[in-house]
Amino acid sequence: MSDDWKPLTPEEHRVIVEKGTERPFSGQYDDFFGAGLYLCRRCEAPLYRSEDKFPSHCGWPSFDDEIAGAVRREVDADGRRTEILCAHCDGHLGHVFQGEMLTVKNVRHCVNSVSMIFVSHEEWQQREGTAMRKAYFAGGCFWGVEHLMRQQDGVLDVVSGYMGGHQENPSYREVCNKTTGHLEAVEVSYDPRRVDYETLAKLFFEIHDPTQVDGQGPDLGEQYASAVFVGDDSEREIIEKLVAILEGKGMDVATRVLPLCRFWKAEEYHQNYYVKTGKEPYCHFYTPRF
Repeated sequence: MSDDWKPLTPEEHRVIVEKGTERPFSGQYDDFFGAGLYLCRRCEAPLYRSEDKFPSHCGWPSFDDEIAGAVRREVDADGRRTEILCAHCDGHLGHVFQGEMLTVKNVRHCVNSVSMIFVSHEEWQQREGTAMRKAYFAGGCFWGVEHLMRQQDGVLDVVSGYMGGHQENPSYREVCNKTTGHLEAVEVSYDPRRVDYETLAKLFFEIHDPTQVDGQGPDLGEQYASAVFVGDDSEREIIEKLVAILEGKGMDVATRVLPLCRFWKAEEYHQNYYVKTGKEPYCHFYTPRF
């Protein structure tokens, strides 16, 4: 047992260590839908985001996605099902099922409530030694940037929104009408113990075309410009270093480096857009550049 693991009650030990199952409809998170993160009860590693939780009415908390790299799969002892375990401490979580058509992703992580603890985003930031950090990028339509950034190990949440304009709380229509000066941007919340700012910045330059001016693919307009909003000199130095590397490879980088400013969350229907609709990004693709 690791010194960092939390002590377990007899019931928690039965489920997490002995691979048991709690009674259906008895868990505290079965019908709970607060905004935040679900952590492993034993080691407190982040496992699931609240926006990936859905009501399956099966009696246990259900998720159709996990935080990248957080969950490990192996064949269950019964030889038929697929067991899911915490990738950090191997604690038993439950089972994963496919083909039920309950969500667009067609996946259901059936998790025991007793295997998890829930923390709000605010609580997570306040935890000693595990404070989230945030990074802000604009690279065309925020749907694609959000979708691909979410797949990076260590990223805890990505929110689509607007930055860089002069109007308070702009709407999507106003931004598209180019009356506010805002860019479509994303707010990336990440665990600095698992991924650093430079890795995120490199990914940003590899999931969009940083040479296109005021647009991305077929999306044209100043609101789709490429930019990074930096919060301090260290972030600015990293971005400038990466830009210099790309320019050294012959790329005419159009990405602007701008000071951090107010981030306005976009309307709810924009959040996690590609998961909600089952569509795929049409102007954002991963292209190795470093």
